[in-house]
Amino acid sequence: MPFNTLSVACATTPTIISTFFSHFFNPSPFVDTPFSHLSYHEGVALVRRFLDYASHHTVEQLQAFTAQYVPHPTWVHTEDENIPETCINDAATHLIEALGPEMLKKVGGQRWWQWRTRPLQGEWIEMRSDYRHRRKNPEQKLKTMLYIHGGAYYFGSVDEHRYQMQRHARKLHARVFAPRYRLAPQFPFPCAIHDVLSCYLHLLQLHDQDASRIIFAGDSAGGGLVLSLLTVLRDQGLPLPAGAVLISPWVDLCHSFPSVTGDNSKDYLPSHGFLHRPSVAWPPPTREELAALTISSSTTTSTTVKTGVAATPAPSADSVSPPIPTGSKNVATTINTSTLAVMVDDATIPLHDQLQMYTTNDLLAHPLVSPVNAPTLGGLCPLLVLVGGGEVLMDEQIYIAHKAANPPRFPANPVHAESKSREERERDEETIRKWNDKPTKVILQVFDDCCHVTPTLSFTRPAKLMYRSIAHFSLWAFSFANKDQDPTNSIATSAEDSSLSSTSIGPPPSASSEDIDYTTTPRTHMNITPTLPPFDPTTNMIRQRISYMGDIYDLPPIPPAPITTPKEDDDPHPTITSTPPPHRYTAPLLHPPTSIGILTAEPIKRWLKGKGDWDEKYARELKQAKAKRAKIHTQLLLLPTQLNEARRNSSGSGDVPEEKENPPPSALYGRTVHAFEEEKGERLEAKRRGKDAAGAGAGVGLGLWGWSKIGWGHDQHTMVREKKEGIKMEKMEKKAHRMEEKEAKKKKKNTRKTSIEPVLAEETTEMEAEDCEV
Repeated sequence: MPFNTLSVACATTPTIISTFFSHFFNPSPFVDTPFSHLSYHEGVALVRRFLDYASHHTVEQLQAFTAQYVPHPTWVHTEDENIPETCINDAATHLIEALGPEMLKKVGGQRWWQWRTRPLQGEWIEMRSDYRHRRKNPEQKLKTMLYIHGGAYYFGSVDEHRYQMQRHARKLHARVFAPRYRLAPQFPFPCAIHDVLSCYLHLLQLHDQDASRIIFAGDSAGGGLVLSLLTVLRDQGLPLPAGAVLISPWVDLCHSFPSVTGDNSKDYLPSHGFLHRPSVAWPPPTREELAALTISSSTTTSTTVKTGVAATPAPSADSVSPPIPTGSKNVATTINTSTLAVMVDDATIPLHDQLQMYTTNDLLAHPLVSPVNAPTLGGLCPLLVLVGGGEVLMDEQIYIAHKAANPPRFPANPVHAESKSREERERDEETIRKWNDKPTKVILQVFDDCCHVTPTLSFTRPAKLMYRSIAHFSLWAFSFANKDQDPTNSIATSAEDSSLSSTSIGPPPSASSEDIDYTTTPRTHMNITPTLPPFDPTTNMIRQRISYMGDIYDLPPIPPAPITTPKEDDDPHPTITSTPPPHRYTAPLLHPPTSIGILTAEPIKRWLKGKGDWDEKYARELKQAKAKRAKIHTQLLLLPTQLNEARRNSSGSGDVPEEKENPPPSALYGRTVHAFEEEKGERLEAKRRGKDAAGAGAGVGLGLWGWSKIGWGHDQHTMVREKKEGIKMEKMEKKAHRMEEKEAKKKKKNTRKTSIEPVLAEETTEMEAEDCEV
């Protein structure tokens, strides 16, 4: 089944037409919501249909489609940049220290995630006018945004998200650096965080270790990466950026909060999670399948030795690039596929299959995978957390914002500490002692009824409001970190956006305003250039609810902590009693701490049902994928050991480690040469057709280009308006200059006339005196 612009257009066109008619013939469900605007309604329906269509294709096809090259407008300057090996190696050293020896064993080693198939790159994005100004003024200090794109850790690209990043660059007069990090399932955790940490160390070198001119931003999975990266920087003693923007961050891969199983009619994320047509890349073999394949491979090897049948000849070193590790040292991947069990309808169901593409089941609750399980989020840079009030991940995002601002109130789940070693528990306790009393400043903004990562729909009103909030916060964070101005005063503005002309921290509310209930009465409107209210000294937060029209309300007060009383003296499990939550936006704060980061029944039931339907529908493809994986696994023991030595001397990135590595089953590192050669052939064939199936994006994505063109239409109109206003201002300045010159000439003439008059009067007096004498 093809996956290209034409097939996507054919699949989404009926949805666009049906949405158009339902919007006008049945408007009652959409009153007073963002869906009352046709552009927003069509955008959510289109993205939802695209994700549904993509689920009937393989992971590799979706990665190839979203990695296509997307042309950018002429008023945007882009430039690729390679990350130096020194930064990559330094990032690996810091990450090894952050993980610790026990966690490295669970991850599968410390070398496999450093291997890559192509050099690590990032892309600079900035306005061409700012680029020219920067070239003319090289001594001027630069502002940089490190933007990490989302895509559930396994799809998406810089090209796909560029239309969003260029708006940030335009509003901030800053450069945006977007890493092209490695994607799962071929490169699972911790490959992505290793890449983004390498990029940040490179930015620090460019800024002379001055992190106050750098700000982080990320959406969805990128927001989760940003938060994980901040904890690594904090714990490793590295400079923290001026601030961080988390746009609908995905911070709980265990789906332990209730909103995940709630109503998703206002969101485009599928209720059963992400499922795809089976392929070699996904789903990976289960623990039982790996054990059976290992026994089968061992039997085949012993038969080969006894019968004297020659093994498959290894290709020459010159014909294979880049090197990929092979041999029996990769057989032990079973240690990364622990079988978990979940209680569903009073029955224990073992989870043999891997749930998330980013990592194996036993690592889903790790703090660097799910930051909601971090020991503490204190001591970080200021955070802006943008949440959609209609998205399924709303609860975990609201919770993570309060956890960062008030670490003692929201501790980590003690259940996770029981499975850690003594060294890991001591490290967590040291982190808590050091940072728990240093709360993070957090601005939380919940946009009513909005979907996941609303800025994706950049042509809609709620998205424009979010971009404005990001610009407000970023400018304030730069000013606050650089201390070049008093943060209570107005800060530097974006000349092209008059809405940012008075971003500041406002004074405390007056006594007369304290009687007003701002949870139901709007405090102000975003179009009136609002000043940021002061941070609440008790919560260290600015908590706001924003309607789809831009009215700013206060979020309901934080409910008191649940009262915990033990049932009996000999019962270690307490009874937790609490009052009902006053509002759905505060309900996540009353979620039992012992349930956070724990797999629950309802999400698993939905996922198992969806997976069962997919396995039944694509039974033939699943059988073919298993047969191909069995063939690949067999090669582990059939390939000669001399091949590794040949690959050490071959060209390409990466190296073959000498230590025993145990990567996750889905990792490309664990594939044999046979599998790599097949993928290499498919990649070359796809490149010949004008596309790069491996993710380099050689072909031009016309569909993505059309979507991006709609997205940057607002920016283009703004640029045209600014140009007209600039021309008008220039004409007015010239006219004023001419008037000044005219006035100066007139004044000069009057001055000359005034200076001549006494002389003429004196001459006249002398002539009259002479006449009298005559």
